[in-house]
Amino acid sequence: MLAATNVSSHGRGAGERLAGERPAPPCVKKQFHGTWRLLSWKIEQANGELIDSPLGPDPLGWIMYQPGQHMSVALMRPDRPKFASDNLVEATPEEVETAFGGYISYFGSYEVNARERFVIHRLQLSWFPNLVGTEQKRFFEFVGDRLILKTATLDVVRRNASSPSRLGTSDVTLRPTS
Repeated sequence: MLAATNVSSHGRGAGERLAGERPAPPCVKKQFHGTWRLLSWKIEQANGELIDSPLGPDPLGWIMYQPGQHMSVALMRPDRPKFASDNLVEATPEEVETAFGGYISYFGSYEVNARERFVIHRLQLSWFPNLVGTEQKRFFEFVGDRLILKTATLDVVRRNASSPSRLGTSDVTLRPTS
């Protein structure tokens, strides 16, 4: 790592590279900084089958990572219906249930483990109250200008089920906003 930034015994000056040499990659932690737009969210079931996210085949969303170690996530179904009234307190129980089911958001701090290639989201606020105070681990990979976040295998309890079922892993692909 010293040859690209220091005068070397080969007569190159600081910052000079030989043809074909690549520049050093940017600090992994700094690569997270910014606003990332959701491109896709797929879930791989335990049997290997790919299915859509709970927000449908083409969810919308952003993830923001600030240099000060704060982050936020907002994801939604693109087809979320509007409420009949513009006054939130007049929403029907059905409208509230549909809105809740078509939206995911949380906010908090984050920590990047560059060596082991994961990021921890420490949730301080969440649309789902049971997530407040939890840590959400996501494995990451940067491919070109894309950030891919993956969960470990998820165990979920579905409605009317007595025990958890193994869902599989979740892959989220993001691209920086312009």
